[in-house]
Amino acid sequence: MSDDAITFIQQLINGLSLGAIYALIALGYTMVFGVLRFINFAHGDVFMLGAFSGWLLFAVPDDPAKTGLWASLSRSLAAIPPGLPKVLLVMLIAMVLCAALGIIIEKLCYKPLRERPKITVLITAIGVSLFLESFGQYIFGANPRAFPTLIEDVAIDLPQSWGSLTALTVTTAQVVVLATTLVLLVLMTLIVMKTKIGMAMRALAFNPTACALMGVNNNLVIAFTFGLGSALAGAAGILTSIQQPSIDPLMGILPGLKAFVAAVLGGIGNLGGAVLGGILLGVVETLVVGYVSPTYRDAVAFAVLILILLLRPAGLLGKNVREKV
Repeated sequence: MSDDAITFIQQLINGLSLGAIYALIALGYTMVFGVLRFINFAHGDVFMLGAFSGWLLFAVPDDPAKTGLWASLSRSLAAIPPGLPKVLLVMLIAMVLCAALGIIIEKLCYKPLRERPKITVLITAIGVSLFLESFGQYIFGANPRAFPTLIEDVAIDLPQSWGSLTALTVTTAQVVVLATTLVLLVLMTLIVMKTKIGMAMRALAFNPTACALMGVNNNLVIAFTFGLGSALAGAAGILTSIQQPSIDPLMGILPGLKAFVAAVLGGIGNLGGAVLGGILLGVVETLVVGYVSPTYRDAVAFAVLILILLLRPAGLLGKNVREKV
């Protein structure tokens, strides 16, 4: 196999790893839009707080004077050697905390505005986003923080029987990101398609009034939707941090915007479309970095957004739906 083919496959692997992160964040956008028909622009900052919740778990110094539940948990986690169990445990805690945060944001900021014009809710979402970014800078400081080592990110030795493919570089962090993302996507699909709460989510997206008349607790379903989407964003924050172990309070801006582009690309409101859009955007971005220039890495995402809105506004897997006035 030629060197050019090896380079192309390497870029695809890198793109899949990046696209998996975008897909997890994009699912939160598309679920909220499917149920409430508005874009939660604070979602990228929940991703940021997911990363910082993992950092906070190890922020307690090894000082016997520090006591309490959080200090005990921090020391217990620090004693666990780096590896997959440590990643999964920290990610589970981050997902629970972000799910709770998403539900709180919905109850305090969005629920009182459900009957208001969508532009009011959109402006509120932008305000919540700015508040979370400022809050993060106030609490954690503006300087980047080093994320603790949850897993040793080393290159995996590929079997010699693979021939020239052994020249590829596949790291343990990439494998963990792809495998964990796949498991989370399968679990989320099962929840949405095979459970009563998932059926209620799909019914609410189709006709909220009919759901209420049939006895569905719309408030509970909406809160669950926000919690589930925020939990996925928290998982994405941890998975990103094990690959790029430097976090800051503004780290959610670009990934959040690009995940929104991914959701629109695949067809916002369509779960499969969010995953497809995230993978495609991640692959396109890494190909641009590898073959053109890293300078255009961010510009290509928004160029894709403009093109998809011009050529196929409903997205790749979305359907054109006539809005009722």
